[in-house]
Amino acid sequence: MEPFELTAAAAAAAVRDGELTSQDLVQSCLERISELEETLGAWTHLDADYALEQAREADRRRGEGAATGPLHGVPVGIKDIFDTRDMPTENGTPLMAGRAPTEDAAVVSLLREAGAVIMGKTVTTELAVYAPGKTRNPHDPEHTPGGSSSGSAAAVAAGMVPLALGSQTNGSVIRPASYCGAYGFKPSRGRISRHNVLAQSPPLDAVGVFARSVEDLALIGDSLMAYDDRDPAMRPASRPQLTRIAAEAPPVPPTFAFVKSPVWDQAEEDTQAAFAELAEVLGEACDEVDLPEIFDQAVGWHRTIMYADLAKSFASLYARGKDRLSAILRGMIEEGQAVRAVDYNAAVDWIEVLNAGLDRIFERYDAIVTPGTTSVAPAGLEATGSPIFCTLWTLCGTPAVSLPLLQGSEGMPLGVQLVGPRGDDARLLRSARALVARVQGEAEA
Repeated sequence: MEPFELTAAAAAAAVRDGELTSQDLVQSCLERISELEETLGAWTHLDADYALEQAREADRRRGEGAATGPLHGVPVGIKDIFDTRDMPTENGTPLMAGRAPTEDAAVVSLLREAGAVIMGKTVTTELAVYAPGKTRNPHDPEHTPGGSSSGSAAAVAAGMVPLALGSQTNGSVIRPASYCGAYGFKPSRGRISRHNVLAQSPPLDAVGVFARSVEDLALIGDSLMAYDDRDPAMRPASRPQLTRIAAEAPPVPPTFAFVKSPVWDQAEEDTQAAFAELAEVLGEACDEVDLPEIFDQAVGWHRTIMYADLAKSFASLYARGKDRLSAILRGMIEEGQAVRAVDYNAAVDWIEVLNAGLDRIFERYDAIVTPGTTSVAPAGLEATGSPIFCTLWTLCGTPAVSLPLLQGSEGMPLGVQLVGPRGDDARLLRSARALVARVQGEAEA
């Protein structure tokens, strides 16, 4: 096995135990990038010499017996909406070309503290909304990788890096993870700081991660879930011990609620068939559960909040350069400019009502099983696919993971979205690990 093929947990252990140097790991990843980047286009900024310099410094520190963090020497890709003090952050728009922050985003600082090598900046869609960048799907370059965390999902799925940062305001982690066949994790709102990250919508924005296993999601999640009073969504809390809890055997086998959600009619035939088969495999551990009718309005409330906030967050960009914004983003901003304050505030208020309804489901079930996408990655590179199966869960701020367990049409990957109760991220990852073991065990039987 080549070093680039290792999971983050395996790579971190090998570097820690002296079985692998960070320099060899990073060099292997750089060679993989060199092999595939022309086809996939996952990176917007990559300085191989600087990545290797960081790796050599990590090896030097370990050799001197200095304390090492949980990600010591492990390369991580950073979506190009997270500020980095030593690399440009251009947010996927020519209006910010050459932007060079002087301070790291909080999560980038935490990655450095954990010992990670900041590999480079991955491609984002325009301002992390819909207009695609140059990235292609690693399973078929003629298909979209999804968005907006396009480069991060593709880079992890293609073996360029074992870990990458993303973000989600609608479906920007779960959708590309599903399309690219990676593991994706959007934690509960308020669990990871958004300080010095491009803001779209404060009630909806969340930092997320991509990896190659549930264990890896927990590993990087533990490094990022530190209280930061600069993010008003966060509250003082101890770290959730994701790695320890996710690795434990559940006290009882988890049970799952199969929720088709109000947008089931938008699921294509291969998705509906795949999830029917999954429910059959889970048997008595899975019940189909219908959501109350009030959930039918969730997509509309999300749209009201997101579009109004886009109009506010991008007001200066729109004012000075709207002709350089995509037509789809201009339309969203202009719709948001017309949203009434009373409608915005009412939409935000409904979030708690919806979560009260979800809490009743989680009293009986450990997690909700539901699609993350309408189908596999669509052919063509002009759009990034529909986020509609993520919208409800992003609105509610619940944690969600995408697990690459299914195949859809043409053998393309199709993720299983697993959703947990707000604040119970560790339990969700434990349930996800159990689900992966169950499905993979059935496949091998």
